[in-house]
Amino acid sequence: MPERSAAWANGSADAPPVIALAGPTGVGTTGVAVELGALLADQGKRAVAINCDSMQVYQGISVLAGGPTEEEKRRLEHRLLGFVPLDREYSVGDFARSAHSEIDSALASGSWPILVGGSGLYMRAALTELDLRPEVPADIQAAVEAELGEVGSEGLHAQLPEPYSEWVHPRDRKRVSRYLGLLRAGEEPAPPSREGGDLWSRTMRRRALLFGLTCDPGELRTRIEQRVEVMAASGAADEARKVLEGSASRTAAKAVGVTEFAAGDLESVTKRHLALARRQETWIRRDETVIRLDRTDLDDRGVAGMLLAAIPESARRPA
Repeated sequence: MPERSAAWANGSADAPPVIALAGPTGVGTTGVAVELGALLADQGKRAVAINCDSMQVYQGISVLAGGPTEEEKRRLEHRLLGFVPLDREYSVGDFARSAHSEIDSALASGSWPILVGGSGLYMRAALTELDLRPEVPADIQAAVEAELGEVGSEGLHAQLPEPYSEWVHPRDRKRVSRYLGLLRAGEEPAPPSREGGDLWSRTMRRRALLFGLTCDPGELRTRIEQRVEVMAASGAADEARKVLEGSASRTAAKAVGVTEFAAGDLESVTKRHLALARRQETWIRRDETVIRLDRTDLDDRGVAGMLLAAIPESARRPA
């Protein structure tokens, strides 16, 4: 049985719910979403998947980003996949606007939106109204990143004035560089929730349930190893070389395993994915709004059935 700690949120009781499906890389959220769509179709309901993965939005790296297969897209419509040019900087604010539009469009048509992805920030951006700051100009951010390489995150952290230095850990490279970049661009970083900020708002825009898939660590390792092998056989190295040799944006170039796939080092790719999975699992454990589903020894159809059974009966009634 799932661990229930989430609750309904805003939205019309007559509209279908938003089902958000998160989990560590390799746990199989896409396959479960496809099977959930099939189960809903058996009940006369239509579903549409909305991507919430920060890398799958880019064109030309669908394999590298672990996107759905052509067969999975044939079985369930997927939106917000591969629509951003590889050389374009794309922020979470940009994504939030696109995701809100797709969710609202699906609900207006009576479809069940199934949000799929591993990025906690992108998933929250789709579900809520986050207190987001603008993108830092590329020249300023590039200068900050160069300085980060020279003095490290603790050196940059020492440049942050109070209270910003108190809001972020000195070793949190990403947030330290983000804070400093915003300040140099004349913007004020958003405060964390403990300081009254709303970056990690729990208030949903629409009636929603957020599910987090988990599984036994040994099984997850096996799934990730198998996934990396499939990605390698499907052309991940070619996509990685395209990223390295072309004009990929700074954001797109951060796809997990780019340099390792290009070098044919699958062992290192697997290690990178395992590390990412651990970070994603930490987010799922800490977020009290997540309904956790343990998929150990279950196939995608079985997990989808368990998920559907966890949705309140009131939400499954036709509008």
